[in-house]
Amino acid sequence: MTSKVNITTNTDAAKVNEVVSAHIKLYRSQNKMSLVELSRRSGVSKGMLVEIEGCRANPSIALLCRLASSMNISVVDFVNVGGKPSVYLIGAGDIPALWKGEKGGSARLLAGTSGPDMVELWEWVLYPGEIFESPGHPDGTTELIHVSGGILTLVVSDTTYVISPGEAAVARTDAPHAYMNSGPEATVFTMTVNEKGR
Repeated sequence: MTSKVNITTNTDAAKVNEVVSAHIKLYRSQNKMSLVELSRRSGVSKGMLVEIEGCRANPSIALLCRLASSMNISVVDFVNVGGKPSVYLIGAGDIPALWKGEKGGSARLLAGTSGPDMVELWEWVLYPGEIFESPGHPDGTTELIHVSGGILTLVVSDTTYVISPGEAAVARTDAPHAYMNSGPEATVFTMTVNEKGR
């Protein structure tokens, strides 16, 4: 599978780029780590890291996941939709869209927990013909999916599953996977991602 996923909306992209840049710089400073070492740990090229630190790149969701995992934090820590208090409210305007499809679909990271053992709550909309492909998350990652509208086609390790409105699925997504809308109407689903720290 190939990933064509970039953070897209200008406001969200600028905010996310600034926060990701700051987190990488802080992490490298605290750990006295070179770009070469972070590149080795994360599997992200040194050139891409330079672009991200300089706020000149729009990292994909998959790339954010790899960086977060290598730094023992969560994507939530990058985009500031998680908190440590017993209750942490997130305003509607603070929820970032981290992916926008070619036909207007979106993936919004609604909320999540911080740290290496993280849980994320996502809201997805895929318009007919849209597809999101992922190379796979770290070992042991599980996703809970509930479809509220349209039909979701989920492909995990070359096996295809069709999830209808009102149905749910539990999927281990540490392998290549994709979400597709092959139907005539918008597919709407919520997804919880549970990723264990290294």
